[in-house]
Amino acid sequence: MTTILAIDPGNEESGWCLYHTDGIVFGSGVKPNEIMLEEIRYSAAEELAIERIASYGMAVGREVFETCEWAGEFRGLWRLRGKSAHLVYRKDVKMHLCGTPRAKDANIRQALIDLFGGKEKAVRRKASPSPLYGVKSHVWPALGVAVTAAQKLKEAA
Repeated sequence: MTTILAIDPGNEESGWCLYHTDGIVFGSGVKPNEIMLEEIRYSAAEELAIERIASYGMAVGREVFETCEWAGEFRGLWRLRGKSAHLVYRKDVKMHLCGTPRAKDANIRQALIDLFGGKEKAVRRKASPSPLYGVKSHVWPALGVAVTAAQKLKEAA
């Protein structure tokens, strides 16, 4: 089985998760992008998956362009290790987890909770945690990227 470092890039910080294709989340969080570069440089993960930004014809601001630049930095650093990163569009995550490109963040989050067999409250409860205990904020999109990339790897094998 394979370990995937999945990233939901941002213009200043990025959500990440280290995911095993057996369905185990080894770690997750949100880190400043400069620190994410170091994580990528020394990661023991076999695969890197990054959420790819898509244009839908709307005007975008500086933050979107900076996010694209950071995603390129992450991908380039991985390429220096002699590996190619998996670029996963948000619509692919929506289709894989929810079966519709119109899914919202809440739908994706619930689909992930259902996939891991946890209950909503167990994600936040330390006394009886679910496999997703501690997953929050920008980690949800990163986990969606990881699960989708894992499925694509399985299909390619």
